[in-house]
Amino acid sequence: MKKKEILFCVVAVLMHSFLPVLAHDSQKGLHHWEIPSMDPDRIILTFHGDPSTSRAVTWRTDKSITKASAQIAEAKVNSKFTDDVDSVDAVTEAFDLGQYKGNSALVVHYHGAKFKNLKPNTQYVYRVGDGSKYWSEWIQFRTAKSSYAPTQFVYFGDAQNDVLDHWSRVIRMAYQTAPNASFAIHAGDLINQAHRDHEWAQWFKAGGFIHSQWTAIPAVGNHEFMPLGRILKGKKKVSIQWRPQFTLPVEKDLVPELHETVYTVDYQDIRVIVLNSNDHLEQQTKYLEQKLKNCTAKWKIVTCHHSIFSPAKGRNFQFARDHWKPLLDKYNVDLVLNGHDHTYARGHVPVRTRDEKGTSELGTVYVTSVSGPKQYELELKQIKSYKADGYQSDKTAEQTQFFQVITIEGNTLRYVAYTVMGDEYDRATIQKNFETGKKSIMD
Repeated sequence: MKKKEILFCVVAVLMHSFLPVLAHDSQKGLHHWEIPSMDPDRIILTFHGDPSTSRAVTWRTDKSITKASAQIAEAKVNSKFTDDVDSVDAVTEAFDLGQYKGNSALVVHYHGAKFKNLKPNTQYVYRVGDGSKYWSEWIQFRTAKSSYAPTQFVYFGDAQNDVLDHWSRVIRMAYQTAPNASFAIHAGDLINQAHRDHEWAQWFKAGGFIHSQWTAIPAVGNHEFMPLGRILKGKKKVSIQWRPQFTLPVEKDLVPELHETVYTVDYQDIRVIVLNSNDHLEQQTKYLEQKLKNCTAKWKIVTCHHSIFSPAKGRNFQFARDHWKPLLDKYNVDLVLNGHDHTYARGHVPVRTRDEKGTSELGTVYVTSVSGPKQYELELKQIKSYKADGYQSDKTAEQTQFFQVITIEGNTLRYVAYTVMGDEYDRATIQKNFETGKKSIMD
């Protein structure tokens, strides 16, 4: 063998040995459940279009999966549904985790598919994968009914810190309590450091299959809205993972910065308006009025991260009380769901007469809640100060992790707050006359 041939062989052997090391280095320090593979992970359902006839699903793989698809079929009592499946091509997006220096230098692929032309009130099974060998398990969900009908959903305040350690049991207890919930509202601060993939990995692992079965309605919090630099400097940006990992509605009339962070879901005559309480607030004021002005839904629910009536010391969302609350009053919004303040508070605002005196007639119910371990103290003096805005405090708590289950049936909305132990802590029932819009509340 010639010297050149020997040298070539040596180099080839060395490169063969070195390449796995390079690949391993990009995954250094990661848990096995953080490392992408050819198998789908981080599978999550979201609304995109009419909930009675459509759904969107998003998932992640390593970069070797360049073409992906989803399959869907009507569920059956046995496995014969596999004889009649429809395939949907996914849109694949390459995503560089390393654009945030706090992440490993990995390129992953996110895949998104939209199920359309589904039948209302029908149980479906779906799976996602590469269309050949690497598939998820079959997962079930039910489409909404095409008309008003009983509905149940779950609402979480901030998960944010130590999500895998301490939020897992919250979402899992919520699933035990309301397994047939139609959707789950996450009122911002799902994680603590917007762009850190380790934390998103924890959030997805904590919820596991629940994310792929309950349809998610996520709102962006201030902790999903940070500068991209490792040291928090520069202009704040929404989490770089937000848009790749959630397939959410795009309100094209809004500025691009608000796309997929401000949107509306109409579910069985319930309108849920999601706002981004971090930026472009004036434009959202116009959007909010637009979505409320011509709304004929029987129930109107608004969610955003920052609490309109902040129960924690040092918190004050004055803009919302000045500009959003008048619209909530004017258009008789039923329920506002917030986070941010790491305490629990439920209160309401009675309808005001022309002489600015309150009546016994119910206006809007406001809730601030927290599902994660980070807890603040209540500021009772601040809560009392909201009397000037007509706010009446009904129930408060601190140093407690909560989840909430909301059930709507007939002319009644039943709200129940549970502790992480699964014990009922707070309950309120709203009864509404759909012809007059008049409401009453019972604790």
